[in-house]
Amino acid sequence: MRTPALLLACAALALSVGIGANATAPAIDRDGAITGAALPRTLSEYGFFRDPAAQSPAEGVTPYRLNMPLFSDGAEKLRFVYVPDGAEVGIGDQTLLDLPVGSALIKTFAFGEGADRRLIETRVLLHRADGWIALPYVWNEAQTEATLALAGMRVPVTTPYGEQINYRVPNKNQCKECHGLQGAVTPIGPKARNLSAEWLQAFLGSVPEGADTMPRWEDRASAQPEAAARAYLDVNCAHCHRPAATASNSGLDLRWETDDPYSIGVAKRPVAAGRGSGGLEFDIVPGDPEASILVYRMASAEPGVAMPELGKATVHEEGLALVERWIAGMSAP
Repeated sequence: MRTPALLLACAALALSVGIGANATAPAIDRDGAITGAALPRTLSEYGFFRDPAAQSPAEGVTPYRLNMPLFSDGAEKLRFVYVPDGAEVGIGDQTLLDLPVGSALIKTFAFGEGADRRLIETRVLLHRADGWIALPYVWNEAQTEATLALAGMRVPVTTPYGEQINYRVPNKNQCKECHGLQGAVTPIGPKARNLSAEWLQAFLGSVPEGADTMPRWEDRASAQPEAAARAYLDVNCAHCHRPAATASNSGLDLRWETDDPYSIGVAKRPVAAGRGSGGLEFDIVPGDPEASILVYRMASAEPGVAMPELGKATVHEEGLALVERWIAGMSAP
């Protein structure tokens, strides 16, 4: 439900991403584009943005940010949610926002800053009557439109760390590898525990129990090592490494709420890591990051060894440092 506080918050955040004074919303059937049987060929058919190049959201589209974001080769991520007017939003498993049919989650990936910023792709998750569907849209050189790319694509980019990579836009089926749960596509990002209490108050009209408990990425140095590392693993790894997900056969459960040390890898032997184990014996060896398979795989960019397998082509040194600090400080069981 929309509230005055939400409207003010949205207006302020929208201004921060540059809504033009003369911008106008396109006359389109947004709800039909989201719930209809056809797959819109262009992003503009949804009418999510007043100014696509500036990523200025249209009326009814709400920007949000995560406390602890997913790492994707250092890409800037611009996140938005659309809920049909008057529809209710609930709270589901793992405090995931339970968005009604007709809702959409929109995430744009960009590289570069200021005038050099380049939009690469926008992924949309659409909640239709028969479930969620994930679609990738690739931006043109003019930054005026993004086109549906069901087969995915490779795009050369320079990361914020100066690395030249072929950024991978996932194909429609690859989206299911991260968003798959019990065989169905599901959102993984907007959980109340990883959203600020202020944003939740504005968007929902209340702050759910367990909300805003994950530390912010910007506060990682001052946060408790376990909290920072566990939040990072939850966001970057647990969508696959959890029961009923695509890597459930590993036996790892890296969700934030998991409290069994063995389930998160402590003194746990790999099930079938193969060469991904690097000849090491245990997923996590307390006090010894260099002997831990988890660290070995995070520190690699080699296909077949690197973890996560999808969504990045480089090593996230800062995220790796979080996990190393946590393991180094562990006491032997």
